[in-house]
Amino acid sequence: MPRRITVDAEQARRLIGDQFPQWADLPVRPVAKSGWDNVTFHLGDDMVVRLPTASEYALAVEKEQRWLPALATQLPLPIPVPLAQGKPGADYSFPWSIYQWLRGEPADAGRIADPVRFALDLAEFLAALQSVDTADGPQPGKHNWFRGATLRTYDGLAQRALTALGGHVDVALAREIWQTALDTPWDGVDVWFHGDIAPGNLLVDGGALTAVIDFGTSGVGDPSCDLAIAWTLLTAEGRQAFRERLAVDDATWARGRGWALWKTLVACAQTVGRTDEEAMDARRILGEIVDNCTIRTVIGTGEQGAK
Repeated sequence: MPRRITVDAEQARRLIGDQFPQWADLPVRPVAKSGWDNVTFHLGDDMVVRLPTASEYALAVEKEQRWLPALATQLPLPIPVPLAQGKPGADYSFPWSIYQWLRGEPADAGRIADPVRFALDLAEFLAALQSVDTADGPQPGKHNWFRGATLRTYDGLAQRALTALGGHVDVALAREIWQTALDTPWDGVDVWFHGDIAPGNLLVDGGALTAVIDFGTSGVGDPSCDLAIAWTLLTAEGRQAFRERLAVDDATWARGRGWALWKTLVACAQTVGRTDEEAMDARRILGEIVDNCTIRTVIGTGEQGAK
């Protein structure tokens, strides 16, 4: 587990004042909800400062600085564009970034006006991302927690969670779904993927998808990790439209379900006995993943009956 550090607004002000004096007079204030990998602050009205909270997360800074400007010109929705790269200083040990601020609220069911339209817009974005030239693109590794590589990286976590959930969920079915995902290895041509298509990284304005943020786990490889959103956010109708637009085959869909499953199993195991929002959301997602799902519907016959 990464050793995370805390960063406050005063420290961010000192970093900006020391390294980017042209912005030293702008107000620095925390965003409403900062992420896990980075502490994020508003810089004035139109910029955002992102400071990695651990050395492992800082590995993504150079990647984003290099690749996001190139990706941005080829995608149908706005993504963060780096304006500057900071250096360690002011008792802060890692590289960091300043980006253009993208307006919008994190996606959730209550903010999405048309779930099918949302799913199709997201699929269009991912299709465009997958079409970008992968030459010299970043292969899976420590910089992105091996997104785009084999799911076996997470087998230990999944198995421990399954053991902890005995008597709480249908462990036998969850284990079958997980094993099926492991047994369908990627053998296609590498494509670009985002790596963390999650509600918090999809911005909505006026009920529609308006931007995609946080490319820290991006890279080139197996794009099935980007399919987890089908179960964590999309409706049944949206999920079907999403899959059809991306023309996802059974094996890739099974791996996508596996990407959704391992993280959900861990969340369920960590919240056993609780009834707070985090616990209830984990159980809801697990229900979406396993509902009406058998091995026959995961591989071989498509999504017959699966929601």
